[in-house]
Amino acid sequence: MIELVLTAAGAQRVRFAISPLEEVLGAIQTLLGVRAHPTHLPWLSGVPDVPELAAVLSARHYITEFLSPPPDGPETTAEAQLEVVRATPPAQVALELGMVDADLSHLPADPAAARDLLAGQLETVWNALLAPEWPRLRELLAADIAFRTRQLGSGGLAGMLAELHPRVRLSGTSVLVDVRARERLSIDSRGLLLIPAVFAWPNVGVVTVPPWQVSLLYPARGVAALWTSSAAPPEPLAEILGRTRALLLTTLDRPAATTELARRHDLAPATVSAHLTALRGAGLLASERRGHRVLYRRTELGDALLTGKL
Repeated sequence: MIELVLTAAGAQRVRFAISPLEEVLGAIQTLLGVRAHPTHLPWLSGVPDVPELAAVLSARHYITEFLSPPPDGPETTAEAQLEVVRATPPAQVALELGMVDADLSHLPADPAAARDLLAGQLETVWNALLAPEWPRLRELLAADIAFRTRQLGSGGLAGMLAELHPRVRLSGTSVLVDVRARERLSIDSRGLLLIPAVFAWPNVGVVTVPPWQVSLLYPARGVAALWTSSAAPPEPLAEILGRTRALLLTTLDRPAATTELARRHDLAPATVSAHLTALRGAGLLASERRGHRVLYRRTELGDALLTGKL
């Protein structure tokens, strides 16, 4: 069990972030069988050969923190994280690689050289595999954050954590995470960082190694439907709203932005925007700004219309 004690300062800084490099690590671990969500396997057939990085990620208990440094927030880019990786002090690299429970004999003995080799392989996988799909993955992660933020506002920290993962709960002033490790530490003024991850299922992870910010990684919602096509809208609904608007309403079982919907349905963004505006005007959708994006989601009225319960 890991106990994260929320100090007076730390309790005021519970926030969410998105980690592109965490998704790189997760994709490779899924292929290696360390993470096991079957939804991803057909898509992951094109991972480049990165033997040294794969060796690190074959570990069962610890795979380093510096390869996926805690992000600043929901807008963090892979490029920014890679800069942090390449700037990691050699002593920190040596410390973390020494904790990895895997055969790393093929890595360079020099920590700086090992760091740079692994950073290059991270970048290769990002460019070849994750970057082309990042808009879709990012929208799913942003939708999860929007959902959790609403939970935090309506039910407080205890309510939100109760729905985050079966192994996570709030007890008094401590966040308890039921994992193999045994550790108790206080959340400092940087607060607790919550990071949804596409490839995390079914696990939850905790970053506790100094000097990194304490972070909790958990499976994002909606992953099972990530690579599936949207269901066709009910014919009666299409006759009432028009096929495109009915399709968009059906698609929005999780929040999404205009650009994602346009890509998914091969429509012009301007066309999608006009239909979303009309659906929102009718009370069937609500919108919420997240950073530079606006996410749309069905309202209760939209759900009722879609399910025929009006």
